[in-house]
Amino acid sequence: MARKSLIAREEKRRKLVEKYAEKRRQLKAEGRWDELDKLPKNSSPVRLHNRCKLTGRPKGYMRRFGINRVLFRQMALEGKIPGLTKASW
Repeated sequence: MARKSLIAREEKRRKLVEKYAEKRRQLKAEGRWDELDKLPKNSSPVRLHNRCKLTGRPKGYMRRFGINRVLFRQMALEGKIPGLTKASW
């Protein structure tokens, strides 16, 4: 499991991105780059990093399910993800 501080930092960034999204879009459309530079760095969506919703693991993230590959496999084998079956041929 990821450290709680890393999960909290990522959540804080996500909130900043939501808060400044409209203002950022407006400043870009008007070409006011000097004012855009004055916004917080963490309000840029580029700085976000996908993390597993359950464990906070940053690597092996599957966007469609919002969890990492290890948990995905475990939950799929336990039948906790509807519509998934183990492939066999």
